[in-house]
Amino acid sequence: MKMKTNKKISIATLCLLLGLAIGCKESFLETTPYGAVTEATLQANEAGAGSLLISAYSNLDGFSGWDNGNPWGGAASNWTFGSVAGGDAYKGSEANDQPDITPIELHQTNSNNPYLEGKWRNYYDGVLRSNHAITAYRKLATTAISDATRNLRIAEARFLRGFYHLELTKVFGKVPYITEDIVETRIPNDKDIMPDIQADFTAAIADLPVTQTESGRVTKGAAQAFLGYTFMWQKKYAEAKAQFGTVIASGRYALNTNFHDNFNPAFRNTKEGILEVQQAVNVGTDDNANIGDVLNFPYNGGPGGCCGFHQPSQNLVNAFKTTPAGFPMLDTYNDSDVTNDQGLTASQAFTTFAGPLDPRLDWTVGRRGIPYLDWGKHPGISWIRDQLYGGPYSPLKNVYYKSQEGTYTTVTGWTKGFNANNIKLMRYADLLLLAAEAEVELGNLDAARLLVNQVRNRAKTGSYVKDGVVNAANYVINTFGAGEVGYFDTPTNARKAVRFERRVELGMEGHRFFDLVRQGIAASEKTAYFAKEKIKRSYFNAGSFTAGKHEVFPLPQGAINSSSIGGQPTLKQNPGY
Repeated sequence: MKMKTNKKISIATLCLLLGLAIGCKESFLETTPYGAVTEATLQANEAGAGSLLISAYSNLDGFSGWDNGNPWGGAASNWTFGSVAGGDAYKGSEANDQPDITPIELHQTNSNNPYLEGKWRNYYDGVLRSNHAITAYRKLATTAISDATRNLRIAEARFLRGFYHLELTKVFGKVPYITEDIVETRIPNDKDIMPDIQADFTAAIADLPVTQTESGRVTKGAAQAFLGYTFMWQKKYAEAKAQFGTVIASGRYALNTNFHDNFNPAFRNTKEGILEVQQAVNVGTDDNANIGDVLNFPYNGGPGGCCGFHQPSQNLVNAFKTTPAGFPMLDTYNDSDVTNDQGLTASQAFTTFAGPLDPRLDWTVGRRGIPYLDWGKHPGISWIRDQLYGGPYSPLKNVYYKSQEGTYTTVTGWTKGFNANNIKLMRYADLLLLAAEAEVELGNLDAARLLVNQVRNRAKTGSYVKDGVVNAANYVINTFGAGEVGYFDTPTNARKAVRFERRVELGMEGHRFFDLVRQGIAASEKTAYFAKEKIKRSYFNAGSFTAGKHEVFPLPQGAINSSSIGGQPTLKQNPGY
C-alpha cells in the first residue's frame, strides 16, 4: 500500500484546507503564506510543524484533494457508508446519477468502486499527514519549543491518526496501522488494530487539555469519548462506561436547548459539540465548505439548487411515529407508512399525516406541506428529482436557512450548497446514548433510562416546527417512567429502546449502518429492510445482506495492487469479495 502526499506544501493551501472558522480570525489557521516549501523545511521550526499538523486536521472532512477522488465517498458525514448503506436514506437523485452509490446501498459493491477508493485514499492521507506532524514535533529542538507544547501537539496528531484508522476500520474491517516510524508501508492487514487505535487515544488523553483556545482543535473530552466508542465496538462495556462517565462528569458538555441548533450553521462549536469538523465559506476556495455534502439538497428551486441525493427513507420517517402517549413504536413502526405524496402532482391535494409524531422528524426530514426552515412549506414533487426512484422526502440536517445565504454559504460558485454547517463527528447526545447502551449491557436499566430521558426531554421541551403559530404536525413525545412497561422493564426491551433512540436522534447523521454492525444486528435489520423496500422501489430487488460478509466493504482493488512486494500483494481482500 503506497500512500501519496505532496512533497511541497503551500502554507496558504494548508490554511484553506482546514477552514476552522469563517476566515482565519481568532483561528489557529491564521498563518502568513510564504510560498511552497519542502517537508524538511517545515519540520525545522514550530511554525512549519504547526502547518503540518493543520494539514492533518484538514482530512477530518474526508477530502484531501481531487486527486484522491471525489469528496462524497470520503465525506466525514458518512452519508453513503453510514446513512444510505444503513437504511436511513436512499441514494436519491435518479438512477444514472452517481451510480456507484447504488451497489453500496444494496450491499452488492465490488472492489473497483471509486467511492471505496476515495474513502481509503483520503483517510490514509490523513494518517500520513498525522505521522509527518508527529515526526516534525519530535525533531524540534528544546530551544525551539517547550516540552508542554510539543506534547500537546503530538497528542493532537496521535488523536487524528487514531481517528483516521478508526474510520477505516469501520468501513473496511482489518486494515494496516501505519505509524511514523514505519518505513515500508506496504504491510499486511492481518491483525485487529483496535488496540493500536486505543493506544493513540489513550496517549492523547494524557496531554490534551479540557478546552482549547482555538475552535476545532481536539480536546481531552473528545479523546475520552472516542476511546469509549472503541470499547463499545469490542463490547467492553465497563471500560466504555468509565470513559463516557468521565466526559459527563467533567461538566464541559451539555445538550443544546433546541435539537435543531446542532444543524444550524449559526450555532457552531456549542456545548453539545464534542468533535466538529470546521467548515468555512468565502475564503478563496469552496473545498472547505461542507463539500462532502454539497449534493444533498432538494433538486430544484430550494436551498442549494442541487442535487437531490441522500433522500430520507420511508423506513426512517416511519420510525418517528409515536404512540398516543408519546413513546416510540419499537416493533410496529414500519407496519404502515407515514402518509406521503408519492405519485401526486403538485396540483393534487395532499393531507399530511395526522397521527402522533416525534417532533424531531421535521427537523430531520423535509416532507410536503411542512415548513422547511425559512424556505416556506416543502412543495413536494417539484423539489424531488425522481420520486419513484428516490422517494418523496428531502434531507434537512445539512441545510442552511434562506436568510443565511451569502453569510453561511458561498457567494459565488455553481451552487450555494457550499456552506459553513459544521459536521458533528460526535455530539453530546450521541455520547449519552452510547453510555445508555453500555448501562443496559451492564444490567443498569434505570441508569440507561435516565440517560435516554435527557435526550428525549430536550426533544420534548425544545422548539417544534411551526406552521404560523401552531405546531406543523401532531407532535407527541414523552420521557420514560421507572420500569416503563415495554421499554425499560426488561433488558431486551431496554436494549431495543436505547437503540431506537439512537435511530431517531441521530437519523441522517451517518451512524446507522455502523450502529447495526457494532450491535450485531445488521443482517437481521437489513434483511427486513430489503423485504419492505422491494415492494416500494424495484431497484431494491437486487439488494441482499449476507452475514459474515457485508458487515464491511471490500478493500479497494487499487490499494491491493499497490501493496505488492515482489509481485505478491500484502493486503488481503475481505472474505466473500
